[in-house]
Amino acid sequence: MNFYFLLFDQCESLDLFGPVEIFGATEDASMHYISMEGGLMTTFQGAQILTETVDSLPEDSVLLVPGGMGTRKLVGDEAYLEKLRALADSATYVMSVCTGSAVLAAADLLKGVKATSNKRAFDWVKTTGPADWIAKARWVRDGKYYTSSGVSAGIDMALGFVSDIFGRAAAEENAARSEYIWNDRADDDPFAVE
Repeated sequence: MNFYFLLFDQCESLDLFGPVEIFGATEDASMHYISMEGGLMTTFQGAQILTETVDSLPEDSVLLVPGGMGTRKLVGDEAYLEKLRALADSATYVMSVCTGSAVLAAADLLKGVKATSNKRAFDWVKTTGPADWIAKARWVRDGKYYTSSGVSAGIDMALGFVSDIFGRAAAEENAARSEYIWNDRADDDPFAVE
């Protein structure tokens, strides 16, 4: 399976590297770091990642959009959103972590789709575009879309995806290998604001 991580300046490091850790341990995973411009992208925490550009994704591909402060600019960038729509259309699965769902919503990709996001930014995210926003969820799966709550929730979502595609035993082994206690209930969201 091909995993494509769509990076941008000021993305959140754990939004990216949490799922990278999980997906990188799956059998026959091929990891790709992409951006719309190509070249070096710098996370909010200062990590620099060299990216490539692609116009579309191959079969059996997963597109993951992290969140972070950089999303604030992207939700109003129509040229960026148009390219995102093309990538998402070609992907088998589309995922977001944290405020990455705001960018998907701004691109009209979540219309009629159940989705969630970081609860500290939830009110802002809901203004970026239409979705069936779920306020209490660690992560949500709806068809080809997986969205997670804030930052570390991306790890739980990634393990949920591994469980859905490769089986629960594979997810449990992956969590154990990472010495991570998997919050395996998507609806168990201790950070939800009631």
